[in-house]
Order: sequence, then structure tokens, then C-alpha cells
Amino acid sequence: MNGNMKVHGHCNGLKTVLLFGLMWAVIMLIWWLTGASEDTLGMYLIIGVASTFISYWFSDRIAIASMGARHVSEQEAPELYRIVRELSARAGKPMPRIYIAPTMSPNAFATGRNEHHAAVCCTQGILQILNERELRGVLGHELMHVYNHDILTSAIASAMATVITYLGYALMYFGGGDDDDRDSGPLGFLGVMLSAILAPIGASLIQLAISRTREYDADEDGSKLTGDPEALASALYKISYGVKECPMQATAGNQSTAAMMIESPFSEQGFQKLFSTHPPTADRINRLMQMAHEMHGTAVTMPGGTPQVPYQQTAQPVYSQYGR
Repeated sequence: MNGNMKVHGHCNGLKTVLLFGLMWAVIMLIWWLTGASEDTLGMYLIIGVASTFISYWFSDRIAIASMGARHVSEQEAPELYRIVRELSARAGKPMPRIYIAPTMSPNAFATGRNEHHAAVCCTQGILQILNERELRGVLGHELMHVYNHDILTSAIASAMATVITYLGYALMYFGGGDDDDRDSGPLGFLGVMLSAILAPIGASLIQLAISRTREYDADEDGSKLTGDPEALASALYKISYGVKECPMQATAGNQSTAAMMIESPFSEQGFQKLFSTHPPTADRINRLMQMAHEMHGTAVTMPGGTPQVPYQQTAQPVYSQYGR
């Protein structure tokens, strides 16, 4: 596992440098599209410097804030702290900060610039539908994103998408027109176009920076950490169903954070699936069940080929209500 961490670290370091370069290129492109005036060059340079600084030092806070999550104490979430502390100790790594997001859509993600400045966030929904064994599997997955050094790349990509999207909104608002029709001026119209075009581009950049292979790696490494691939398989089954029943409402903030989550938080249909940042859940479950078979010699398969985890509906969720 340590060898894999070193490889991941080198790859993600290169991706981080490329992302910063790409962010500067997009900001300068916007300056050029808006007239390339020397009067505004200083403003865009300040935006570039500020964006670089904020993306590196505050990317975790941006991701947490976009979800409306709050830091919880050990008194509020003793089971969550116990699981994270045990897994962190098993990995021989620092324990990240723990947050809970007040949404019933089940999900979780990790963020931060390194393992010493990391955070793991669970939604209220995931804490209500998973039992302790399944939650341990999810947290093992998220911790391996931290320890494989995935989180800086994903957090910067998320922050970059947010900065560029809101820059488009600012251009739209200040671009011209009267108070009732902010996008009527030529620069305002450009702002509208930039908002419409750059937000998907930002999402695509995240997809490029955070490959589907990253999720498979975290599934495998997290299952090795917990020693229980079936638990994560069961959790993914429940989360996938829960997202379909209760998807997140897309906002500028959570759209840029979506790629960091263990499962896509939105209801993806048709063409959208082609650009999903996450591999198909059924494929992930199949891999995990094969891994369980290799580790323990046990696996149960449904007639249709999708693994059926025997204990899906057994045991109680970790929390019956938010903040317990």
C-alpha cells in the first residue's frame, strides 16, 4: 500500500501543478474575451493570485461550506470519532477533522491539502441508512483518499470550478444593462455565456483531474484497511439507492464538490452518465465482492449478476437523528 501511496502522490502533484496552470489560463482567457484592457489587467492578476492562494490554503473550507456542513465534537458523534480514530491508527496516519452536512441525500467525501490538514464529511442521510460495519467501509474509502494524497488535487479542482463559475456570475452582474436586466449589455451577455460554458468546463476539469480509477483504488485500499470489502459493497448499494430516492438539489457549490463524493449525488440520466465522475456502482460492487472472495472465500451473487450483500437490512443505523 505504501508503494501505491508514493505513485499516487507523484501523479497528484503533477495534476495539481497542471490545474493551477489551467486556472491561470482560463482567468487570462476571460480577461482577453472582455477586451484585454490594461486597465483591468491588474484586477485579473489579483484574481489569479487570490484564487491560487485560496485554492491551496482554503480549498477544504470551500468544499465544507458548499455543503453547509458543520464540525462536530466527539461528544456529539462518539461512534463516528471511534471508527475514524481506529482506522487512522491502523493506517499509522493522523486523524482528520469530522464534519456532518445537514442533507438527507446519503453521501460522504474527504477534503484538505494534506493528511495533516484534512477533513471527512458525512451527510445526515448516510448516517441514517448505514449500519456501523457499512459506515466503517465508507470511512475507510474516504481515509484512503486522504492517505493516497488524492484530496489536494480534488479540493483544488473543486475550488477552481467554484471560482471560475462565480467569476462568470460577477461578469454577468456588473457587465452592463439596467438594474432589471443585468445581462442586456455586451459584457453582461458575455458573462451569461461564460457562466453557462465555464461551469460545465469546470466540472469536466474535475473529471479529468479525478479519474474513475481513483475511486476503484480507494475502494480497494479502503477495503484492505478495514479488511471488509463486503461492508463497502453493501454501503455502495444502499447509497446508490438512497441517491436515486433523495438526490441533492444541484447548486454552484455542490456541483463543484460532487466529484469528491463517494457516489455521484445527483440523479444522472442518459447523456449525463457519459460524463459521470464516478464509475458504475455495479462495477464497483462486483470488484469488491471479487475481492471479498479472494480475501475470505465468500461471495453471494444474485441471478442477474449483481452481488447481493446478505446483511443489507440488518442492524441499526449509526444515528437515528442528526447530531446524536
